[in-house]
Amino acid sequence: MNAAFRSVATIAAVALAYFATAQVGLVLALVGGQVTPLWLPTGISVAALFLFGGRIAPGIALGALAANVTLNGLGPAILITAGNTAAPLAAWYLLTRCGFRTELDRLRDAVLLVFVGAFGAMLVSALVGAFALRIFGVIRWHEVAAVFSVWWTGDAMGVLVFTPLLLTFPRTWRAPGVRALEAAAILVATAGLSLFVTTSQARFLFLVFPMLIWAALRFQHAVAAPCAVIISVAAVLSAASGSFAESGLLTTMIVLQAFNGSVALTGLILSAITSERNQARQAIERACEQLAETVTRYQEEGVRKRLGRVVPPA
Repeated sequence: MNAAFRSVATIAAVALAYFATAQVGLVLALVGGQVTPLWLPTGISVAALFLFGGRIAPGIALGALAANVTLNGLGPAILITAGNTAAPLAAWYLLTRCGFRTELDRLRDAVLLVFVGAFGAMLVSALVGAFALRIFGVIRWHEVAAVFSVWWTGDAMGVLVFTPLLLTFPRTWRAPGVRALEAAAILVATAGLSLFVTTSQARFLFLVFPMLIWAALRFQHAVAAPCAVIISVAAVLSAASGSFAESGLLTTMIVLQAFNGSVALTGLILSAITSERNQARQAIERACEQLAETVTRYQEEGVRKRLGRVVPPA
């Protein structure tokens, strides 16, 4: 009974999280009031599948249906829900088959998440969603390509930005006071710089990358992932308000997605490389300690033999 209750509660929580973050995403919509360049529910769905397994798929479907039915009616909502559910499931299945590790502590895992989980699997939801809107007359044929591109990049950015945050968020994070202050300073500085570079006419977008690199090198995903979320959300908010680019929707989308993609990839890959380096260093340190212990043991044994008191090694 308890297991069944926990399962139902988890499904309900996933559905609620999907619906709530969908409402946030719709506020940032750039196409037709419903196609956004950063769709956080997809990132939540992929992370939830890795954390709880395929049994929470009904929660994804319920959340997607609730978010879409008020926008387009029941017919389009059912098709869009099918795509929004199938894409995270495809990402979860393909990544699992490829040996993906949720710790994201290998370069291999980062590359798999980018090209298989984000850019590959999210083609499903973008194709289904764009053609569902066209079939039911919500958009015209000449708008299908634009809607598909925004839908695809929005879902992909949701996976790249939000999934690493949820998968690597430290359940218990203890650090000395100085380290904690350093992490807080990085987050605050990133927020301030993000607000400045995404609203300023000077377009100093590159200024956020030193903060992101600092976070990845010092704290890996624990701080780099929140930094990427802060930067990407600030950029999308600026785009939604019309201040990110002033040359039309196409130019805005190109600049926005190139910027968000660069931010996500920088934080994700650099954190993974740094984690691999730290693991290699720790492995070398352990090997050196074991070698030193072995040498010391044989030296002691040799001394005992010379003294005529041979004692078996411990």
